[in-house]
Amino acid sequence: MVLLPIVILLMGLGVPLSLGQLAPVPDIIRLGALFDGTEVTPLEAAFIHGINMVNDDRSILIRSRLTSAIDKVPQSDSFKASKKVCQMATSGLAAIFGPSVPSTANHIQSISDTFHIPHIETRWDYSFDRGDYAINIHPHPSSLSKAYADLVKAFGWKSLVLLYENEESMIKLQEVLKYPRHVDTIRLTVRQLYTDTDDYRPLLKEIKTSGATKIVLDCAFNKIEKVLKQADEIGLISDYHSFLITSLDLERVDFSPYKRSNVNITGFRMIDPASPQVSHYLKKWNYRAGDGKGEFHPLYSENILMYDSVRVVAKAMDDLAQIEGFSLNPISCRRSQPLEYGPKLAEYIRRVEYMGLSGEVFFDADGFRTDFQLDLLEKRRDHMYKIGIWTPDVGINVTLTQSEVEGQIVEKLQNKTLRITTSDTTPFIMKKALDVPKEALERMSFEEKYEGYVIDLVKELAKALKFKYKFHMVMDGKYGNVDPKTGEWNGMIRELQDQKADMAVIDLSITLERQSAVDFTMPFMNTGVGILYKKKAPPAPNLFSFLSPLSLDVWIYMTTAYLAISIQMFLLARVTPYEWDNPHPCKSDPDELETQFNVKNALWFGIGSFLCQGSDILPKAISTRMVAGMWWFFTLIMISSYTANLAAFLTAAKMDVPINSADDLAKQTKIKYGTYCCGSTNSFFRGSTIPTYTKLNAFMESAKPSVYTSGNQEGIERVRKEEGAYAFFMEGAAIEYHVERTCDLTQIGGLLDSKGYGIALPPDSPYTSTVSNGILYLQEAGILQQLKIKWWKEMHGGGKCTGSGGEDSAQLGLPNLGGVFIVLLAGMIASCIIAIIEFVWKKRILLQDENESLLAEMWGDFKFAVDLRASDTKPVPKEGSRAGSKSILNDGSHYGTNILEGDREGRKTDHPDDESPYATFNDNYSTTKSHKG
Repeated sequence: MVLLPIVILLMGLGVPLSLGQLAPVPDIIRLGALFDGTEVTPLEAAFIHGINMVNDDRSILIRSRLTSAIDKVPQSDSFKASKKVCQMATSGLAAIFGPSVPSTANHIQSISDTFHIPHIETRWDYSFDRGDYAINIHPHPSSLSKAYADLVKAFGWKSLVLLYENEESMIKLQEVLKYPRHVDTIRLTVRQLYTDTDDYRPLLKEIKTSGATKIVLDCAFNKIEKVLKQADEIGLISDYHSFLITSLDLERVDFSPYKRSNVNITGFRMIDPASPQVSHYLKKWNYRAGDGKGEFHPLYSENILMYDSVRVVAKAMDDLAQIEGFSLNPISCRRSQPLEYGPKLAEYIRRVEYMGLSGEVFFDADGFRTDFQLDLLEKRRDHMYKIGIWTPDVGINVTLTQSEVEGQIVEKLQNKTLRITTSDTTPFIMKKALDVPKEALERMSFEEKYEGYVIDLVKELAKALKFKYKFHMVMDGKYGNVDPKTGEWNGMIRELQDQKADMAVIDLSITLERQSAVDFTMPFMNTGVGILYKKKAPPAPNLFSFLSPLSLDVWIYMTTAYLAISIQMFLLARVTPYEWDNPHPCKSDPDELETQFNVKNALWFGIGSFLCQGSDILPKAISTRMVAGMWWFFTLIMISSYTANLAAFLTAAKMDVPINSADDLAKQTKIKYGTYCCGSTNSFFRGSTIPTYTKLNAFMESAKPSVYTSGNQEGIERVRKEEGAYAFFMEGAAIEYHVERTCDLTQIGGLLDSKGYGIALPPDSPYTSTVSNGILYLQEAGILQQLKIKWWKEMHGGGKCTGSGGEDSAQLGLPNLGGVFIVLLAGMIASCIIAIIEFVWKKRILLQDENESLLAEMWGDFKFAVDLRASDTKPVPKEGSRAGSKSILNDGSHYGTNILEGDREGRKTDHPDDESPYATFNDNYSTTKSHKG
């Protein structure tokens, strides 16, 4: 180190200087290597290949040549290994490589420490206590353990099984074992592979039965394929299982048997095949694809580490040769003479910074390799692909974008036929009404035999995500509940856990308990618990129901008030002088006065005002106007009150129910209520802490006989059968469907809670997010709403009870308002009868001659009345007519021409302004008052 500044200074001054003169190096540098066994191994070939490539590289050790001293030792024979090293050292050794067996390697390390020979290892070694001359190019297990723990954390695994081979594996995976200490929700199970047999099927079957889907496998490379093959035989190689394999040589594993399987296999590698250094290495090796597999592949990690270790030692010796130079003295184990430049060479090896085939090579002061990078690999079809990197400082960094990840999942989904389990539940899945022979029915597909909302939903979802599917009915007909005795799930949930189905699509409520057992997508339909009840039978229609808004007493009082007001108006009009007028405005000094409020007109004024139609007769005096104003105010209030209450009284019978909410049910005991015994609705009441629902649950559990049912259909039938004595709690979507078709059923109040129907998938399914995105697309496109309208409002009698003619319509029928028509008809008939009476009476008075025919006179007038061609004027009878000479008044006035123009004596009639005999007749019936001159 002292010579280095001097050399630099002299070169800076331009002094010609030969490094060879200052740094002598041996022409031949021997590297010793011990390999286990007796045959040529791939590791030995990599060692020789590394030496040859260093000799071919003229940029390193240009004045020296590497040679190898290779020997074989039996495994675990430390005595022979030490003897071989001593034999190699007699000719001078720069470093010793190997062996791989830990017990032998530890003995060789002791020799290297004694004789100061750098000991280069490529095996994984968990020991933190290393000699001064021990250098291991293999990443330390503690760093690899951190990488595995970071991967588990990045993937968010909540439950995993650690499947290991021996005790050394526990050291390699110590960070994974510590992970549950930091995260309480992690469930870790540790299982060891059998040591006395290579049949691991019983162990793997136990893992499958436990429901575990995340497995960390740590075993020898040559056992990986056997473990995976046996796992495939029992169904652990599926879309829903993930394997983290700790071997750094996953690319050397044959995954062709699982090409069509979407099992998730991940791991790490050190060697990037796409790097320029690796390409050059393979070219020099004369490697052809398929020449070597597994441990015999040139890129097998131990082979690459051996190659990199040769390059690291060569580079360290080159650095030492350029600065100080070195020599290799012979070593005798008997004389305990160490290698003179051994400490310098070991120091330079630890200082090396080299970009090798296994990545950047750095060593710390203790000789551990640090700051290395691993590539994260994932299986696609039958190859491993890089999806990210790991570094000690940053951890896992996935290089795939979210769209790329989703694209891979969609690609997997498109190559898969999903098995969908479901159940016969209206209107989600219903049998079609088919009239075919039994043999033909058995040959028909599921979609030919069944129809419903679920089939349409899956069809639209498959169209959006481009997957294939196949339906089947759940074996036990249940949705999924935990057996209290065994603690195991049944129904569709069980089929998903056993991977007998890939989806469960039905009105399956998303609950916390189910969510812990399987995966759920986002809801495709939102609902809640409602109350189903039977409508009260409406009373028999009352033709005079329009009288209901007012009681009988009020009607009597109103009639009495009307008569009283009419009489009062008549009397006040006769009393007050301001209601008397001159009937002949042409006379300045009238002989008589007249009032318009006779009995008939007073009654007409009262009824007209009461019915808000007004009248052509209006009061003039203050007193009569006061009465009229009070009467109008009275009628305004009464008519407004009547109008406001009429609709309510006519529809009150339809809305009359004894309960209106869950609180009403909880406050009474007359009406029983229950739920389906084994569903999410019952679980809602059992788990609720709301006082009202707790009270309802306590009543249902203690009721005798039981109020629980074996299904929703039984609950519906019980509601209808017990005629208002039973209410049934069920989910709002089902209530809505049945209320649309069974008109005597109704929903009481609103929903008691809020829940959703989701598609269930096996635990940790890779397709959960993708299917959720598909449901979101259907929702945004309005397809879910269209399907809801189709199967709830349209198909199979939908809308029956909400149509224009349904019982639930707000329109009133003839039975409710028939009395109004009866009153109208009665008034019309009464008016006709009165008109006939008036007609007969008037004609009888006018006809004084008994010889004249009354019927003939009446018939003539009747024909004139019904003759549509006749005008609106009627001729006055002439003198020559049958009634022209008859007297109709006691004072001598005549009916006819002489009445209008004068009698035979030339006297004027008393009523010159009258236009017809009818006016004269009416004058005799008017109320008059004479004034004396």
